[in-house]
Amino acid sequence: MLVVLGMFVLLVLPSVIGIVHDRRIDRQIREAQEARKEAANSAAATTRSAQKSSSRSTVPSTATWYADGRRSKKLVNS
Repeated sequence: MLVVLGMFVLLVLPSVIGIVHDRRIDRQIREAQEARKEAANSAAATTRSAQKSSSRSTVPSTATWYADGRRSKKLVNS
């Protein structure tokens, strides 16, 4: 019975070592991804706080609307 148990341990041991190794690698990858996300979030927050908002309207001027209309007419007439 001890021989059978010893053979069972010898057959199962490589699989158990592989599973433990894979879980350790998965944990390291997960930690690295979380660290990368935190770094990206802090960089984005820094960029957002450094940007200044404009008080000007983002609506195009009348000249821009006129020029766009003229361009489209040229394309249709050509």
